[in-house]
Amino acid sequence: MAPLLYLALLFMISSTISHAQPSPGYYPSSEINPISFGQGFRNLWGPQHQRQEQGSLAIWLDSTSGSGFKSLHPYQSGYFGAAIKLQSGYTAGVITSFYLSNNEDHPGNHDEIDIEFLGTTPDKPYTLQTNVYVRGSGDGNIIGREIKFHLWFDPTRDFHNYAILWNPSEIIFLVDDVPVRRYPRKSDATFPLRPMYVYGSIWDASTWATEDGKYKADYQYQPFFGWYTNFKLGGCTADEAGSCRPPSASPSGSTGLSPQQSAAMEWVRSNYMVYNYCQDPKRDHTFTPEC
Repeated sequence: MAPLLYLALLFMISSTISHAQPSPGYYPSSEINPISFGQGFRNLWGPQHQRQEQGSLAIWLDSTSGSGFKSLHPYQSGYFGAAIKLQSGYTAGVITSFYLSNNEDHPGNHDEIDIEFLGTTPDKPYTLQTNVYVRGSGDGNIIGREIKFHLWFDPTRDFHNYAILWNPSEIIFLVDDVPVRRYPRKSDATFPLRPMYVYGSIWDASTWATEDGKYKADYQYQPFFGWYTNFKLGGCTADEAGSCRPPSASPSGSTGLSPQQSAAMEWVRSNYMVYNYCQDPKRDHTFTPEC
């Protein structure tokens, strides 16, 4: 084999290997039974922009309104997931989300754990933004803890499972059971500990969502849809927190991740992470001591 052809073949093989999704070896979503929307959630706002269809929930944004939903109960910890499918085409400025928050109970001083899909232009991929706010860091002078990813699949072609696992020791964000981020509890000051509800929404965030507001929602492409199904609420409600065992993301049932899960997370971070607040030289890291 000619040397150049051999080198080209090696390059193709290594590229294929680096971009093949590794197995995490353990699938925490399999431990939680799915529920219907009505079993765990209710409409919160924009009821005219929300409908249930063939086992899934559709919510949409147009020039008049977006829409949101909320869990029936607050949780102290748990595994919270949904299969989500995003709209293709021009979706700049539009955010489709699945998150935990206690904003209604603690306005101006709330906690939040976010999975947000930042809309885009047709020539660029969606950005998955993960974020954590603690005791008002998302209010007023906002101090975000954003880590952003592109995905290794097209999230508009089919449903994929996205989840937040939150227990007293850590927060783990998962995509199809692959851990993409682990946020450990390093101090009480940097970790959300108060009960939160589970929410989903679609809304116009044109001022910042797509390339820092460069591209805004364009309502000639309305309506903008988000589809949700396979809801999973495997949590300890605020009422039963003392008698309920918080979930674990690892097969051992302990905190942290298995070596195989850690390797899968490192693969995601090496190939698909596009922003990490801890590595941003423009940020004042005295406000984020966990870095």
